[in-house]
Formats: sequence, structure tokens, C-alpha cells
Amino acid sequence: MQDVDELDASNEMSRGLTNRHVQFIAIGGTIGTGLFLGSGKSIALTGPSIILVYIVVGFMMFLLMRAIGELMYKDPSQHTFINFITRYLGHGWGHFAGWTYWIALVLLGMTEITAVSTYFVTFFSTFGIDVSSYKWLIELCFLLALISINLIAVKVFGEAEFWFAMIKITLIVGMIVTAVVMLVIHYHYPEVHVTGSDVVSPAGAVSIHNIIDGFQLAPNGWMAFLMSFQMVFFAYQMIEFIGVTVSETENPRKVLPKAINEIIVRVLIFYVGALAAIMVIVPWRNFQPNADGSFASPFIMVFKYAGLDWAAALVFFVVITAASSALNSLLYSTGRHLYQLALDSPSVTMRKLGVISKNQVPSRAIIASGAVILLSPVINAFPQIHSAFVLFASASSSVVIGIYVLTMLAHRKYRQSADFMPDGFVMPAWKVTNTLAIAFFVFVFITLFLASDTRGSAIAAIVWFVVFGTFCMLRERFVNRDLKHALRSSTK
Repeated sequence: MQDVDELDASNEMSRGLTNRHVQFIAIGGTIGTGLFLGSGKSIALTGPSIILVYIVVGFMMFLLMRAIGELMYKDPSQHTFINFITRYLGHGWGHFAGWTYWIALVLLGMTEITAVSTYFVTFFSTFGIDVSSYKWLIELCFLLALISINLIAVKVFGEAEFWFAMIKITLIVGMIVTAVVMLVIHYHYPEVHVTGSDVVSPAGAVSIHNIIDGFQLAPNGWMAFLMSFQMVFFAYQMIEFIGVTVSETENPRKVLPKAINEIIVRVLIFYVGALAAIMVIVPWRNFQPNADGSFASPFIMVFKYAGLDWAAALVFFVVITAASSALNSLLYSTGRHLYQLALDSPSVTMRKLGVISKNQVPSRAIIASGAVILLSPVINAFPQIHSAFVLFASASSSVVIGIYVLTMLAHRKYRQSADFMPDGFVMPAWKVTNTLAIAFFVFVFITLFLASDTRGSAIAAIVWFVVFGTFCMLRERFVNRDLKHALRSSTK
């Protein structure tokens, strides 16, 4: 086994992330805004069986993380797990995966900065203050603040993510504790009007029977049940973010396995626990769509039933921190991926982005990525451009499924290669678990064709894979041909 210091010979970045940072970064990557705002739609889609869906998808994402963990354990000096696609599947697929993943993250960053300003406006509206005309300024200030956090030092980034995650955890644990207390005292609540709902929520009682009475696996049909998998899958997206922090983590071979192995516990507590608590309080059939298709936040409903009139403000404050955390992580990740792409690029101009600052962070790549994300307010100002952007943004999430498949294929190649480290962080029963994960990701992609609102993004993702994938393969073939020709010429 090679020593980390030996592998770090070419790693210019600082290992400033401690075990505490990485643990909470992993938690933060697991919990997104979807749990706080989107879980009402998930519950309405398939009822209590949504808990089973969250467990299944969480387990499959755990297998992905075990594969990434095994690769990163082998070589913890790598700045991104994408590098292993290059190493084991070739430069063509590596080039494709690197640029595709960076573009997907940037597009996701654009949607997150828009979400931050929207949630900020909603938060102040709960106090009767209208700041909607300042959305562009809110987006600019948030982005500049988060870029600054990323530029100071990786330890500062880690501290920010620690506190962002702590706020999210506190709300979830508070909601679960509230549900337990209400259950123990057999709490009854009156009908109330919940912020974000078109209708008055009916009165009821907190009881286990709200979950088990008339339980069906697919109460709204098997089509709805299958569609719930894609919704839950996208809620878990960015869980792989921990695979980008390893080259800047203290004692990576000790910290990484612990952080990954605890993913299952986090899923059970923060997703399964939260959903069970919600449905013990609110009968799942009470989650009905508004006229515009949106759903009220289950968290707001629960705290409102508990008598907290300021529940909406509380939840939207936490949602702002969750979106800010996601954007902060995206800036970190896009910066590292663009830095890696710059290092691998033959372009002199591009390689100027592959520079580490005196604070030992890829400052130029972070600023460049942030500048692209800053185009979001401009795009939103033009309706026709915005419509195309929404399609590309949703397609980028679909494309990430392909990146996951390529990662699992790279893991297979690694296990079959001479590089395999038998005393490393080995993925158990890898032939079965690796194949199972690939099959699941293909299944999720197929479910995108079941609904009209996701079918377009799936088709766009296929077009991207075919067009850009073909370009990358041809590019690699020509590069190899030119290299072979140059070698022959030098030997003559």
C-alpha cells in the first residue's frame, strides 16, 4: 500500500478538512431542499410506501459511494472521482465525464442560486415584507459571499458546511421529537390554513394508524410507484460530493470509510425518520396539489399543527440555508473539476485555470465557475432563453445518471486490474453489488420516459451522450493517432 504522503507528491492543495468537517459535509450532501419542500409531492404520489422507496434508493446510492470510496481509498490524492473514469475507461470517456459533470454542476448551481433568491423572498413575505424586486441583488450577494468562503481556505469552507448541516439536522431532529411527543400524548389538532396550501388542512389526530390503515404498496397505481423512484433519486443527488473532498481531507484513509459507512444511518434517521414522523401526524391522503401543481411543505404543516404560527418562517429560513449549502458545495466541486480539466487540457489558455492560490485552493477555477453561474439572473430575464435553460438543467440531472454508470464501470475495471488493493476499503461482493447498482441506474433513467415532464430531459440526455460522447471518442482516437505518428517519426 502506497503511503498518502508519497501519493501527495503532486497534490498542491491543503488537507484542511477534519473528520468533523467531512462527516457533516457527507450529511449535508445527503439532505437537500427536496426533503423540506418536495416530500409532500413524494408522499402524495405513493403514500407510506415512499419510505420503502427512500430505503431502496438510499441503499443503491450507498453502493455507488462504496465504489467511489474504494477508488478514492486506493489513491486519496485525486481531486475528483472522475479521474478514475479516465484511468480505467480511457481518456475519451474521462474527457466526456469531466466536462459533462462540470456542466451539469454549473447548471445545477444556476437553479440553486435562483432557488435561494426565491426562498429568500418567500421568507420575508411571511413577515409582510416584499423584496421580490431585489432578487437579482440577493443572488449576486449570496454568490459573492459563497465564492469568498471558497477562496479563503478549504477549512473555512468546511466550517461553513458544518454549520449549514447543523441547522438542517436541528430542524429534522426537532420535527421528529415533536412527532414523538405528539404521538405519546395522543395529540389532536384543529383544522388550520397552512402557508403554501390553497385549502384549509383538516383536523386530525396523531397516530400510527395514519400510516398503517389501508396500507398499499401502490395506492395510486404502479405507474405512480415507479415514477416515485426518479423523484427520490434526484433528492439524493450530490451524495457523491464527498468523493471530491478526499484530496483535501486529513487522514483520508481513516475518515473516508467512516463517512461512507454512516450513509445508511443518515438515510434511516433523516429521510425515513422524517417521513415516518410526518405521516404519523398528517394522513398521507391529506397531501393534495394546489391549483399550480405545487404542494405545501410537510414540515410547515407539522409545526403549524403543533401551534407554531411562525412555522413557515422557520422552515424557509432552514430551506435558505439548505440551498446555500448546496450552492456552496457546488462552487467547491465545480472549482475542483474545472481545475482538473485545466490540468489535463493541452490548451495554454485553459491551463491558466489550473493554478493553486497561496491559500492552496484553485481560486481561478472557482471564480470562473462562479462567473458562469452568475449568468442565471440574465437567463431568467429572457423568457425564451429561460425555457431552454429549464430543459438543459433538467437534462443535466438525467446525464448525471450516466456519470454514475461510468463510475461503476471504472470500479469494475479497477477490481480486475493489477491496481486492486485487497487490504483497502473493499466493496463487498463487488460483482453482484456493482452490477445491481448499474441496473438500478438504468432503471431510473427508463422511468424518466414515464412522465411527460421528464421525457424531454431524458431524450436531451441521450442526444448529449451520443453527440458529445462520439466527439470525445473521435477526439481521443485522433490524439492517439497523432501521438503514434510522432513516436514513429522520432524513432526514425
